[in-house]
Amino acid sequence: MNYEVTPVENGVPIKSWTRGVPFEKAARQQLINIAGLPFIHKWVAAMPDVHLGKGATIGSVIPTVGAVIPAAVGVDIGCGMMAIRTDLRASNLPDSLAAMRTAIEVAVPHGRTSGRGKRDKGAWSEIPEPSGVHWNQHLAARFEALCAKHPALQKTNNLNHLGTLGTGNHFIEVCLDEYQQVWVMLHSGSRGVGNFIGCHFIELAKQDMQRMFIQLPDRDLAYLAEGTRHFNDYLEAVSWAQDFARINREIMMQNTLQAIAKVLGKPVIGQEQAVNCHHNYVNREFHYGKEVLLTRKGAVSAQAGELGIIPGSMGAKSYIVRGLGNAESFCSCSHGAGRVMSRTEAKKRVSLAEHREATQGVECRKDEGVVDETPAAYKNIDQVMAAQQDLVEVVYQLKQVLCVKG
Repeated sequence: MNYEVTPVENGVPIKSWTRGVPFEKAARQQLINIAGLPFIHKWVAAMPDVHLGKGATIGSVIPTVGAVIPAAVGVDIGCGMMAIRTDLRASNLPDSLAAMRTAIEVAVPHGRTSGRGKRDKGAWSEIPEPSGVHWNQHLAARFEALCAKHPALQKTNNLNHLGTLGTGNHFIEVCLDEYQQVWVMLHSGSRGVGNFIGCHFIELAKQDMQRMFIQLPDRDLAYLAEGTRHFNDYLEAVSWAQDFARINREIMMQNTLQAIAKVLGKPVIGQEQAVNCHHNYVNREFHYGKEVLLTRKGAVSAQAGELGIIPGSMGAKSYIVRGLGNAESFCSCSHGAGRVMSRTEAKKRVSLAEHREATQGVECRKDEGVVDETPAAYKNIDQVMAAQQDLVEVVYQLKQVLCVKG
């Protein structure tokens, strides 16, 4: 047995794959709060990258019956990873990757401009054709239906964010595997519109709790019960946002490959798509005799044979993995290394010189604006992988040589 069990009084147990990795007391208490809710099926699973989140713990897998917790999905709905192995080899890359990083940064809007009245550098000023085509074909009609029920959605960043990266821990990387093959890997989600959907329904769930006089250990665990007014609306909105996130990654991947090709002066062909996977989402699945709404917050589906991505930090290794279908974890694995320092703490504790040393050999930002994403802010990825050997097997090991951050 590779997991540890924490019994919860008046609740279901917690099974945690955390041997050999830090597991903060506050995160454990969050999981206890979740495990005490009356609609949790069997147990709550904690992945080795588990750490404190808002309301629900990042790195948690939560099976529910007849209810869903919007804050457990979070506000970056559908956030996830995409990776493609290209036909390039390390020998095809130039000695300096500065021009390639600049080309990717031009091709994919990233970051954010603060202040009203300024054009946001992280959004499209003019919608490019691929974004417009995908929007019209796959997203527009359903979005209009959502807006009819929730008109405030209309004023969000939606189409102008389709094909953009964002900020924080979102990234685009060029990596090498053990065989010196070049991979492109990226991480992003449903952007501004997904954030609004998450916040909107978290607030509606809190209002439901007040109306029904339901007391919770944490207000952010407010839930929407099946049969209530907003339950189906939320599932509809989450499904749409998850599709937005998947398409967002696909557009960015194509734009990134084209940018690399322009620098190299030759076409870049994707030979193998590892996966385009969510890690903040809810899905209907069947586990232990019940159809459940399975919420993975900072966790990836690891069904038997299913490929997934587990990234390290911007200076550490990442892994392409194959799921082992471990039923005890509800067929899930970690979504990354997991933080050991908050963003504020990282900025206080890690110097710019230490960040530059930790990212040596990687073409990336080495300024104070990304110190909160420095490798030291994250758990050791090797320890994280060792803790989940019964959840996934490693297919490829990747090391980044270029990293774009918002």
